[in-house]
Amino acid sequence: MGDEEGKPNPIMSSSCSSDQTLGALKPLRCIVKLGGAAITCKDELESINEENLRSVCAQLRQAMTPSKSPSPARVLGMDWSRRLGNPTVSTVDEFREQQALDLDSNFIIVHGAGSFGHFQASRSGVHKGGLDLPLVKAGFVATRISVTSLNLEIVRGLAREGIPSVGMSPFACGWSTRQRNIASANASQIIKALEAGFVPILHGDAVLDHLQDCTILSGDVIIRHLAQLLMPKYVVFLTDVLGVYDCPPTDPNAILLREIEVTEDGSWSIVKPKLPHAKKEVEITVAAHDTTGGMETKINEAAMIAKLGITVYITKAGTDHSLRALKGEIHSSPDDWLGTVIHSRLISSSK
Repeated sequence: MGDEEGKPNPIMSSSCSSDQTLGALKPLRCIVKLGGAAITCKDELESINEENLRSVCAQLRQAMTPSKSPSPARVLGMDWSRRLGNPTVSTVDEFREQQALDLDSNFIIVHGAGSFGHFQASRSGVHKGGLDLPLVKAGFVATRISVTSLNLEIVRGLAREGIPSVGMSPFACGWSTRQRNIASANASQIIKALEAGFVPILHGDAVLDHLQDCTILSGDVIIRHLAQLLMPKYVVFLTDVLGVYDCPPTDPNAILLREIEVTEDGSWSIVKPKLPHAKKEVEITVAAHDTTGGMETKINEAAMIAKLGITVYITKAGTDHSLRALKGEIHSSPDDWLGTVIHSRLISSSK
């Protein structure tokens, strides 16, 4: 979740425990943005797309499994809680026999809200601030209930795949904004979780704002801030479509933009394919209830990440293309891979 105006301040605004803590951290492999539209039924209030979520969680496990590791006879799940209609499955004894979890879990996952949170936030105007208004305060509470409940279900899905995931809410970690720009973003708990071998699962959230009381902090803005701080090898945006198009993908004439190049000033241009002269602009639409700025925010934030020298891949969740992206197997923009690659012009000029 978030607002299109949310732009993080320089890295010094992050409250890390210390430079030494950051320096000792193993280089982060990947930050994954799990789009809300990919894992929820966006037009049905608080409805999860269970099939897509299971597929994404399974692919993340595949991406984290070292290539030389034999496939396990069965995955040992980490969700031992009792749920209505499901028997409790205990794998305690099997875990006692494990010497170690053979996973490269050096990932951070940030998910969007989809049909969770957006409706509550837009109806109450949380993104505009004004906690003195009862409607806004109630909406703040309702929004957080909704997004944290989705976060729990995603953590459950990953845990069932044997991924040691822990949910982390920006509000609870003390993240705040000033006129919708990140003012404080304490990443110390995220770093400690990574060092302990956990996969932090963050989400767009309702947060306090120093000037307008409150707002919505976008998952895309969170990713850009973490990318600045931790410099992952690559970033993957998983969406409900194959990538960025020159117009809404529902248009039969929509063209998938395969490669976007970012200049030093953060501006971007389409490299592949070469669009017809009449189609130089990218048309962007945003759902009426979406307080995040939609695809426009996604492209702008991805461009700022690419400006750092970090390649960004945008592709459809639950496909062979998303699995290859998560594994880091995409180089440039190969013809047999469908998605959008966003990279710095400096990277392409150095090849």
